[in-house]
Amino acid sequence: MRRLALLFSLSAVTTAFAQEAGAPKGRCQFQFDNTPNTTLTTIQLPSKQYNSFLGNGVVARCPSQKIVLKSDSLEAYGDEGRFYFVGHVDYKEPRLTLKADFLTYFQRDERLLAFSNVDATLPSGSKLKGSSLEFFRAVPKIRPKQSGVSIGRPTISIIEKDPQGKPQPPVTVTGNTVWMVGDSVVSSSGEVVVVRPELTATGDSLYLDSGSGILRLMRKPKMTGTKGRPFTLVGETIDLLSKRRKLERVLSKNAAEATSEDLNLKSDTIDMRVTDDLLQRATAWGKGRAHAASPQQTIVADSIDVIMPKQRVREMHALRGAVAEGTPDTVKTHASPTQKDRLMGDTIIAYFDSIPANDTVSKPRIRKLVAIGHASSLQHLPPRDSSLRKPDINYVCGKQITVTFDSAKVNDVKVVDSDPPCGGMYLEATADSVARRAPAGTTPPKSPANTPPAGGTPPRTPTPTPTPAIPAKRP
Repeated sequence: MRRLALLFSLSAVTTAFAQEAGAPKGRCQFQFDNTPNTTLTTIQLPSKQYNSFLGNGVVARCPSQKIVLKSDSLEAYGDEGRFYFVGHVDYKEPRLTLKADFLTYFQRDERLLAFSNVDATLPSGSKLKGSSLEFFRAVPKIRPKQSGVSIGRPTISIIEKDPQGKPQPPVTVTGNTVWMVGDSVVSSSGEVVVVRPELTATGDSLYLDSGSGILRLMRKPKMTGTKGRPFTLVGETIDLLSKRRKLERVLSKNAAEATSEDLNLKSDTIDMRVTDDLLQRATAWGKGRAHAASPQQTIVADSIDVIMPKQRVREMHALRGAVAEGTPDTVKTHASPTQKDRLMGDTIIAYFDSIPANDTVSKPRIRKLVAIGHASSLQHLPPRDSSLRKPDINYVCGKQITVTFDSAKVNDVKVVDSDPPCGGMYLEATADSVARRAPAGTTPPKSPANTPPAGGTPPRTPTPTPTPAIPAKRP
């Protein structure tokens, strides 16, 4: 053994995430400090190169690029151009600080590999923690941008700043593998989890470009809103679009479905708008039909626009071939669970009761439905004869139909007739009609008037004459 008195020439290790002013560039000449306790052993190879082994503390510097690298020991392999720093590795330069148990620098590739207890920090405050981190330096005539990859399920806490330079709450990304390009692009694969202050998202793959403000989740993604009234969103891909570091839009494509306490929305595409981290509006459209279901009503149309300030449903606009269905009061009407009140029109607008902002328990109730253009309404009503177990049915059509509700039950139906008039029909339940619908396994009684003579033809039952349409709320 002998004291270190040797100057090594090797390529520098620069691991910044982006090319910014002041970032180390090009190759550097590392100089090793001649510390009192450092020991050196060298072995000359047939190629005239040396394998060198340094111990008892190593300090390497690249003055021109302000790089300082410390470790317990170092193994340098001349033929390979490989330098292996061992134990308590501490790497610092203007664009990055890095700590790990081991670090290998590949001189010919301008590549750095740190592994075991890796903890990297950027000047912005963004951090990466994991079991390994591999960096490819940006060097003229070798590669234009610096990049990195980490395996073993690392976690990245991305710190962003608002236009005034104030740091924002971090976006945390965890995945089996993470790739980085520059200081703004991150992609990940394998059970990815994204945590933002206002939501948590999962998926198999992720792409994040903080420069353009897009975060894309792919392959069975799921997003859960955690601020205000919770909601979930799924689809084949989910895009989160930000502007000035604030989330403004969430776009789910292909088999999209959004679910909240107040509404379930399904369609090919769902576009959600966000203000102050709260959902304000949701629009559903696509090749298939859009479906919206609230506790009282189900609406189907080519497209549906939901206005929901502060994540509370206020209005719903269903466009083109709209159909709204609700369950009648089965106690009063004696309607079966499969029988639905139905409203149809070119456009249907649903209005809901407003709820105070401090009320976090109540759900919005439907207040009014308006069908416009080729409108029709089918409604089940309590029978005139209360002893009957079958509802009366009222059908009306016109230019516009307005249905008002009281305590989520139909209160009134008003019709603006078309030109020419459309008319309608009222079917009243009778004892004879109930008998014809006797339960399975029973034989309804035969009326003597309808019993055919032997060998004869049954008499034809007279067809009831429809009565004119009447308002849904009978006097």
